[in-house]
Amino acid sequence: MNATRFDAIAFAGGGNRCYWQGGFWEAFSAIHPQSPAMVVGVSAGAFQACFSLIGQGARVRGIVIEACAAIDKELKWGELARGRSPFIVGGLYRDLLAEIFGTLELAALRAAPEILIQVTHPPRFMPPIIAAYAAIGAYQVEKALNGAAYSKAGRHVGLKPAWVSTHQVETPEELVAALMGTASVPPFMPIGRVGGRPALDGGLVDNPPVEKIAAVEAAGGQTLVLTTRAGKPLPGAPGRTVVRPSVPIVTSRFAVTDAAAIRAAYELGLRDGEAFAATLG
Repeated sequence: MNATRFDAIAFAGGGNRCYWQGGFWEAFSAIHPQSPAMVVGVSAGAFQACFSLIGQGARVRGIVIEACAAIDKELKWGELARGRSPFIVGGLYRDLLAEIFGTLELAALRAAPEILIQVTHPPRFMPPIIAAYAAIGAYQVEKALNGAAYSKAGRHVGLKPAWVSTHQVETPEELVAALMGTASVPPFMPIGRVGGRPALDGGLVDNPPVEKIAAVEAAGGQTLVLTTRAGKPLPGAPGRTVVRPSVPIVTSRFAVTDAAAIRAAYELGLRDGEAFAATLG
């Protein structure tokens, strides 16, 4: 692989494991600057792509690590009496997104390479919570059968992908809604709403998100896929380079109390990104 510039980049989902992507991108792009025609991200990978491509990594991690260090409980059981999920991660994540992405960040995203935030929509006749749990169940079966290094389980229950472009969102609120939608995994994260329709995690139908970059590959372009599972094989394609953590990242995907694991994932990404850059000369 001799290319040092990639035409399209894919950021896979993976919750807190995705902080590895932030470190990888920082170290790699510092040595080999990138200006892809397209970036596509799902779930927490879309979040990493959005703040990484506008140079907000240090600010975001500072906020997250400081907040996580001060939290000692991830559940509030009293929320059940109000008909709400006891997991506090959803509310914290929404507040984080609203704090990070304002009008200046939105302008920076419009000037950066286009990022396609991938969400999924359930069938119109199916209640979104039923669609979510059916897709999660299908994923567990898929994972047991083949390890789910590449997942498309949600398609079996009728979920369809859709994309929100960072070049087309008009307000920070729209961006926050898209990022919440692509991360929607009940009961941890609430069901999102994008384009007037319920939205679920983009990774339920295509994770890592390779459907969009396939067209670039078919046209002879070079693509880079940032997956977050160490050692898991991913279907190859002409022109596709897949990178992954050099060792497994040990953290719960939705943990909000493990600041040390988030920092460790980022630092591993820095080392892996620098090592990958060295292989390209």
